[in-house]
Amino acid sequence: MKLYFLVGFLALFTNFSFAQAVFIPSEKQQSVEAYPLNKSLKIDGHLDESEWNLAKPVHLNFQVEPFQGNKASFETQVKILSSPQFLYVGVINKDTIGKNKYRAPNLKRDFMFGEQDLFGIAFDAFNDKRNAIVMQSNAYGAQRDLLSFDDLQFDVDWDGLYRVRTHRADTAWIAEFAIPWSTLRYPRVKNNETQNWGINFFRNRRTSNELNVWSPVPRAFSPLRMDYAGQLVNITPPEPSITNIRAIPYILFADVNNNGSEVGYKNVSEFKMGGEVKWAINNNNILDLTFNTDFAQADVDRQVNNISRFSVFFPERRQFFLENASLFSAGLAPIDEVMGGSMNIRPFFSRTIGLDKDVNPVPIIAGGRYVYRSDKNNIGAILMRQGAADGAEFTDFGVARLSHNFGKQNRFGGIITSKLNNLITENTYAADAFVRLSAKMYYAGMVSLTSNTTNSNTGIAQYNQIMYRTNSLGFYWTQTYINDKYTPAMGFVSRNNVLSNSQGAYYQMRKSWYPKWLRSLEPGIYTEIYHSASTMHLLERSVLVTPAWITLSNGGMIGFFTAFQHQNIESDFKPLEVQIAKGQYDYIRNGLMISSDQSKKFSYMLNADIGNYYNGSTRLYLVKTNFAPIPHVNFGLTLNRSEIKDLGILRESKNINLWMIESRLAINPRLQMIGFYQQNALNDLKSLNLRVSWEYKPLSYIYLVLNQVEHMGDDLTLQKQKAFLAKVSYLKQF
Repeated sequence: MKLYFLVGFLALFTNFSFAQAVFIPSEKQQSVEAYPLNKSLKIDGHLDESEWNLAKPVHLNFQVEPFQGNKASFETQVKILSSPQFLYVGVINKDTIGKNKYRAPNLKRDFMFGEQDLFGIAFDAFNDKRNAIVMQSNAYGAQRDLLSFDDLQFDVDWDGLYRVRTHRADTAWIAEFAIPWSTLRYPRVKNNETQNWGINFFRNRRTSNELNVWSPVPRAFSPLRMDYAGQLVNITPPEPSITNIRAIPYILFADVNNNGSEVGYKNVSEFKMGGEVKWAINNNNILDLTFNTDFAQADVDRQVNNISRFSVFFPERRQFFLENASLFSAGLAPIDEVMGGSMNIRPFFSRTIGLDKDVNPVPIIAGGRYVYRSDKNNIGAILMRQGAADGAEFTDFGVARLSHNFGKQNRFGGIITSKLNNLITENTYAADAFVRLSAKMYYAGMVSLTSNTTNSNTGIAQYNQIMYRTNSLGFYWTQTYINDKYTPAMGFVSRNNVLSNSQGAYYQMRKSWYPKWLRSLEPGIYTEIYHSASTMHLLERSVLVTPAWITLSNGGMIGFFTAFQHQNIESDFKPLEVQIAKGQYDYIRNGLMISSDQSKKFSYMLNADIGNYYNGSTRLYLVKTNFAPIPHVNFGLTLNRSEIKDLGILRESKNINLWMIESRLAINPRLQMIGFYQQNALNDLKSLNLRVSWEYKPLSYIYLVLNQVEHMGDDLTLQKQKAFLAKVSYLKQF
C-alpha cells in the first residue's frame, strides 16, 4: 500500500510545473581544447607565460545558484594547456571585492565546499558520464580533491598528486593547476589517437553565495553529475608507464607513557618503519600495499553524548582506508541528517580493521588493496593481517567487491567479507542494486546475510529506498529489515531486530518577490516507524515537522521543528547513564536551529531541542562558534549541553557538558599546526591532540603529534595516557 501511495505521489508532482526546471542534458555538448606544449611551466599563479595567450578560453556563464539559468554575475575564464608531463589549467576568477576579502575561513586540505571562494574541475576521462576525478582550489591555494561516483558517493579524502598556486588581486583571483598525467586515469592510448573526455568547471563565489558552471547543470544536482558535462576534445595523453609506482616509506619515533590500573604502568619509546606502495598497473588496475601501517596523523574521534536508541556511527579517519572507500560501501547510509531516515547498514566498515573492541589501535602487520575500474565493471579486494587484539594472536580480514554498470546510470553488485581469528570465521554476504529511474528519481536496495563457524544462525538484513528530487521537491521512502542474528563482523548496523519504514518530503519555495536576504522557504515532514522484527511489536514512532525552514541568501539558515514521539521500551535502555523503565511513552519536543554565514570571520550555529523525554524532560543545546580573523588563523569552540530533569526510574536530574576547542594556525596551505581539546563530563574524559603538519613536497609530510588522554576507570581511579610522535614520510614516484 505504501508503495502505491509513493508512486502516485511522485506521478502527481512530476506533472507540476516546478519539476520541469530539471532539464535533460543537451545533445550538443560544449567543448574545449588543450593547447599543446613541448615544455613545462612554472606554477606560480600568475599566468604570465606567453603560452597562456595561445589557448582559447572558455567562460563559466551559467548560474546554478541562486537563479538557475541566469548569466553569471562575474566572469570566469578558463584555459587549458598540455605538455608531455602535465595537463595545465589556468583560471581567472574576476571580482570586485578586493584582494583581502576573498572568503576562506581556513587553509586545511579538503576544506568545506560551501565556506570558500573556490574553483573546481571535474574530469570524466573514461567518458562513462558517471565517475569523476575532482580537483579544487580556494583563493589562497588550499586544495580540495575527491572521487565522485554518480554524484551520490564521494571519496572526499582521496588525495591526488598535483600542484596549484594562486594569486589574489583587487580585480580577480587567479589559480594555476599542474596535473601530472599519472594522477589522471584514462583509457589506453592507441597509436597516438586523440581522446575526448568529459569535463566541467565550476566556481563558488562565496560573497554572494553564487555557483556558476561551464556546462549547464540543474540546481537539483551538483556540477559532478557528469552526464551534464562538456567535452575536453582532441587530446593525446601519454601511454601510461608500466612502472607507474608511487612509494611512500615512513619512519616514526614514539614515546608513550601510560599510568593507570586499566591502561597499565609503563613508558615505551620505539622507532618504527613502514610504508605504502601504490602501483598503477595501468589506467584500470591499481594495487596498494601497506606494511607496518601507521595512522599517527589521523584526526581523533569527536565525542558524542547519545540519547537515541541507535548506535553511534564514527566515521573512518585513516587515509589508507579512505581511498576508494565508496567502491566498498555497499549498504544503506543516511543521505543527510534528515533525508533517508536514521538506519545505517554497512556490510563492510573499515574501522573494524586496526582497532580493538574498545577502539584502541591494534598494529596492522601488512595488507593490500586491489581495484579495477572500467566503464562496465568495478572490482575491489582487500586483504589485511592485524596483530594481537581481543584475545587473538592475530586476525585476518578479507573483502571482495564487484559492481557492474548497466544501462546509462544503473549498477548491481555484491560484496563478501570474511574475518578469521582463533580458528573462528565470520562471513558477511550482500547483493545490492542502484537504478536511476529518471533524472529525478532513483531506487537503491540490498540484501545481506551473516554467518560464522560457531553456530548455524543466519543473520539477515535488507533495505529498499526510493529518492525523488527536483529543484523544488525532495521525497524519499526507505524500508529496512534486520533480524536479531545479523552481526556483520566487519561491518556496522545502527540497530538490530527491527522492521522500519521511513518517509519524508520537503518543498523548496523560491519567489522573485522575496526580500534579498531570503533565498528559500523549505517546509517538510519526516516520519519513522520501527517494529520488532521478531514480535512485530511497535517499538518507536516519530513524526518530525519543519513548518518554517528558511535558507538565507548568505548561506545561513533558520529552522523550527516539532517532533511527536512514541516509544515502547521492551529492554534495558540507559541514555546518558539514566535507567529508563520498561513501558510506553508519548511526548513532544520542539527545536530551533540557527546558522550564520559560515564563510565570515565570525560565524556561529545554535541548536536547541527542548521538551518531554520519556517520563521526564530534557533541554539539549548545541552552540558552535568559529573565529577566523585571517585565513591563516582559525579558532572554534563547541558546547554540547544536556540538561535532564526528573528522568528515569530514579527521577534523576543532572547537567552534562561536552566541550570542544579547535584551532588551526597556518603559515600556508602546506605548513600548519592543528589543536583539538575535548572534555566530556559524562565519562570524565579529557583529551588533547596537537599536531604540526608540513607538506615539504607534494604528499610528503613531516608530523609532530602530541596526544594526551585522561579518563576515569571502572575502579574510579584516574587513567592517564600521553604520547609524543614524530613521523617523516617521503613520496617517490617511479
